[in-house]
Amino acid sequence: MATSRQFTNQLYDQLARLTKALASPRRLELVDLLSQRERTVEELARLSTMSVANTSRHLQALRSARLVTVRRVGLHAHYRLADGGVFELWQAVRDLGERRLASLRELVSAHFGDRASLEPVGVTELLDRLGTGAAVLVDARPEDEFLAGHIAGAINVPVDELEARLHVLPMDQEVIAYCRGPYCAFADRAVAILRANGYRARRFALGFPDWRAAGLPVAGA
Repeated sequence: MATSRQFTNQLYDQLARLTKALASPRRLELVDLLSQRERTVEELARLSTMSVANTSRHLQALRSARLVTVRRVGLHAHYRLADGGVFELWQAVRDLGERRLASLRELVSAHFGDRASLEPVGVTELLDRLGTGAAVLVDARPEDEFLAGHIAGAINVPVDELEARLHVLPMDQEVIAYCRGPYCAFADRAVAILRANGYRARRFALGFPDWRAAGLPVAGA
């Protein structure tokens, strides 16, 4: 039987497997990308601008810590987060960083500018406005991410197609755009395009994974 000290050492060794697996900026990025939907190694490599070999090595480290699972189809390996708790772990790291690291806040502010002008909408307000029909919700992510899961009632208009598809959105209602999360610019760009074309538009302050993690209504696969 293990002594009390042996048990304590082994306990924290096991828990440290999780923090060690996330102790890489590239692995954190992969977790963030996988929070949208299942993806192949090749797709993750393209989105993260890493080589396929390097992406695969990082995924194996995440898999070893039981943070991701893999599904093989022919020659392709499809990765997904092991469960919703993995996103919640990344979400906790992200939110703690926002609270404790001034350098992180300064970095985000320098990249996105003054987001207050976009009048960010919180979860409670978004629920209220959707419930009363006071706003139209636009998912500005690519179609494949929308089909894999989206906020119930949202219309998918990828930001790169928005200007060509403005006719699908009513002018007499406020439009609220959302995307992958607080570090994604799709919703910011969508709001800028909508306002430039005479729409009343705002952005959801978070993203689809945050909405889903809160147990709120979703649709899609």
